[in-house]
Amino acid sequence: MRKPIIAGNWKMFKTRNEALKFIYAVSDKLPDIEKVDSVICAQFTVLRCLVKRQGENLRIGAQNLHFENEGAFTGEVSAPMLKEINVSYVIVGHSERRAMFNETDEAINKKLHKALEYDITPILCVGESLEQRESGQTEAHLAEQLEKDLAGLTAEQVKDIVIAYEPIWAIGTGKTATSEVANETCKFIREKIASMYDQDVADAIRIQYGGSVKLNNIHELMMMPHIDGALIGGASLDPEDFVKLVEAAVK
Repeated sequence: MRKPIIAGNWKMFKTRNEALKFIYAVSDKLPDIEKVDSVICAQFTVLRCLVKRQGENLRIGAQNLHFENEGAFTGEVSAPMLKEINVSYVIVGHSERRAMFNETDEAINKKLHKALEYDITPILCVGESLEQRESGQTEAHLAEQLEKDLAGLTAEQVKDIVIAYEPIWAIGTGKTATSEVANETCKFIREKIASMYDQDVADAIRIQYGGSVKLNNIHELMMMPHIDGALIGGASLDPEDFVKLVEAAVK
């Protein structure tokens, strides 16, 4: 049985005061960490204050990292910097990073290697555009992303990665893949992992769905056998909603 994981991606929202208000509102209300992993991936400016107040049942993640330990990379943050403040997770390869900041699969692969080197659990985002979905290229596109992003990683390393399937056409649009479509695509991802490694790795890896996940669809999505959680954007900004979303994942 794979433990479900619900991760909120705050993107570029919440000041320090707003982040603290959120953490105080949820810290004693989340289900036991033995039943579900609850994660908030926040902006760099609030990571340390959130980690200090995360409590027993919440873990904090970053939204990005650089693949070098240090250097002349203005505006970047390294894995050692995140590790020093006890960040537990990091989002790698989000579609917004790929599209707006020109992140390549090769760079994403380096970031995965670096995160794992410092025992930070990466949440690897993969997904197709609406054009790719409608032209029947979804599986080919996802396979190419997985092959390039996971290059050089061992089976044991891949077991520690969380994969977030995020159809680009459903992020922030209000559109959501049906639970059946989402499950079938997550099933394909699991089968691809099995072909790249083995069935044990495929059975162990956790695959989230992300794409306009809200209170009105989380229960149905979490009932699907190949969906192990959700990477949630806007709906994770409200503390009461976030607690309810995590509760919905407890099986």
